[in-house]
Amino acid sequence: MRNLLLVGLAGGAGAMSRYAVGLLAVRALGDRFAYGTLAVNVVGCLLLGVLLEIDRHTGAVGHPLRLLAAVGFLGAFTTFSTFGYETFRYVADGSTDLALLNVTANLVLGLGGVWLGWWLARGLVVS
Repeated sequence: MRNLLLVGLAGGAGAMSRYAVGLLAVRALGDRFAYGTLAVNVVGCLLLGVLLEIDRHTGAVGHPLRLLAAVGFLGAFTTFSTFGYETFRYVADGSTDLALLNVTANLVLGLGGVWLGWWLARGLVVS
């Protein structure tokens, strides 16, 4: 139960931070491009890479902080960070085939999911 609460509280903070970054990006750069999404994805990947690599080599982060920071905060801030880290780990471990599969599957299936959702919603709204 404690772990669930850690993830939930940090997830709330991550979601609010994502929203705030989006607002700041629109205010600073306009809304012609998804600058906010790009910013949270890049920052989230950077932070997750630092956190998990330090933990992998030192064990200094520990399970509660990993849950709080990686799963909770960064998980709500951006799931792209997890995708980026997992893909990078495949490459670093010499499994380029798994890295390419991960990228391809996430892009094709993710975009396919968006298309299917769009198609289903149009059928409900337009019909």
